[in-house]
Formats: sequence, structure tokens, C-alpha cells
Amino acid sequence: MLLAVDVGNTNVVLGVFNKHEMVANYRLTTDTRRSADEYGTMICQMFRHEGIDPADIDDVIISSVVPPLIFTLQHMCYKYFNLKPIIVETGIKTGLKIKCDDPRQIGSDRIVNSVAAHTKYGGPLIVVDFGTATTFCVVSGEGDFLGGAIAPGIKTSASALFQQTAKLPNVDLEKPGRMICKNTTECIQAGLIFGHMGLAGFIIDGMKKEMEEQYGINRDDIKVIATGGMATMVDSGVDCIDIIDKRLTLDGLLLVYEKNAGLHRKSK
Repeated sequence: MLLAVDVGNTNVVLGVFNKHEMVANYRLTTDTRRSADEYGTMICQMFRHEGIDPADIDDVIISSVVPPLIFTLQHMCYKYFNLKPIIVETGIKTGLKIKCDDPRQIGSDRIVNSVAAHTKYGGPLIVVDFGTATTFCVVSGEGDFLGGAIAPGIKTSASALFQQTAKLPNVDLEKPGRMICKNTTECIQAGLIFGHMGLAGFIIDGMKKEMEEQYGINRDDIKVIATGGMATMVDSGVDCIDIIDKRLTLDGLLLVYEKNAGLHRKSK
């Protein structure tokens, strides 16, 4: 079985695949202070709770946007699974052609999401991940990664507003029933959530326009695929998202693994 690990700024998401079937998935809080032993112990305990023998893990693939945790999780794999993990980094086979100034600057999560979206839904497309950061990735029909945009996520914006103001409270991220709000809590919720809906719609529309003008791509052919914890909330107020796929990143890790597994085994 394959253990796929997606390390984000807020959560570490794990998926266990038996061939192409995901048999279990887990979510941990991202914490750079945790040791390899702490991560290894927690993961093995979760496996046993689901009836999975850690010895049945044949390989591990890791995508991380938190560099300090890469070494920690590599060491965890060596000690608890006796495996050298595949790390999604520059030089790994993805099937995408990166048409950016410096491919090393593209987050591995964006690459993995784009691989999954292009494989599952075809191109051209825009992939939006509503996470700690809201990322937009543009992929052509031929699998060229053309670029994108990055904005603060809804939770990140809410945290910054609370920390940087003296009187504004920290609020639950719920969509209020109106935009002209009568209390501070709803005012903040409206600004954060409706504002993010407007941001998403404006950027997606602008990207479609540029894809048409600069690359000759018919905007009617462009699919918009969304993932991430806040995708459903944003989708409830916009009409620019075609598909929500919460498994996009883990499925992308499986696909990238399959492109590199043979080479990886030879290098062990």
C-alpha cells in the first residue's frame, strides 16, 4: 500500500491507497516542533485503529510546503516504515511542462493539484485551492502549467484582522444572510466570505480573458476545479466553479507516485 502525505501550512493530510482505492485518510495539525518519533507514533496508532498494519506500507510519497518538516518526515519514514520516501520537488516526473520563470518557486501542492485536475478532468482548466492560501493555477489542454495567482486564504485573512486590530473580535467563519449587516460579527463575516467570493470570481474571470487573448484558448472550454477546506462555502455564492474535488491533492500524489515509482525503486 502507498502512504501519501500532503504537508500544508495548517494541516498534514494523509491518504492510504491500496492500488487505486483510498482505504483510509487522516488529518493532523501541522507542527514543526513535533519530532519524527511523535509523527511516527501518531500515524502508526491511527493505522492500527483502522486495522492497517504499518508493515503493509510499501512506499511513501510526500508533498510539503513547510520545508522544515521534510527532513522530519523523511526520518520518520526511515525509522517507522523502513522506506525512503519520494519527495515532490524540482526534477520529479509530473507530466506537466512548467512555463514559469523559476519552476523551483512553484509549491509542490500546486503541481500535485494540477496533475490530478488535468488527468481527471482534462484541460484547459483553472485549479483553485481554498486553503491557508488561496492559490489559482492555470493549465493548458496540452498539460502546460502556465502560471497563476496566490492570495491570503479566508482563515488567514480572519486571523490577520483579529491580530492587527484592537477591537475587532475573532469570529466563526459562517456566511451571514445579508451583506448590509447590523452587528460587528456579521460585518466581519460578510467582508471575509463575500469578499473572498468576489476575489475568486474576479481572478477567474480575468484569467479566462488572458487565456483567450494570450494563448488562444476558448473561454467556454475552460473548466474550473476547486479544492480545499473553504471551497464549498465559496462555491455557494459564485457561479464560476464547475467541480469541487476534495480529494484532488491526495489523488495527485498517487498519480505522481505512479510516474516515479519505477525510477524510485531502482535508486533505493
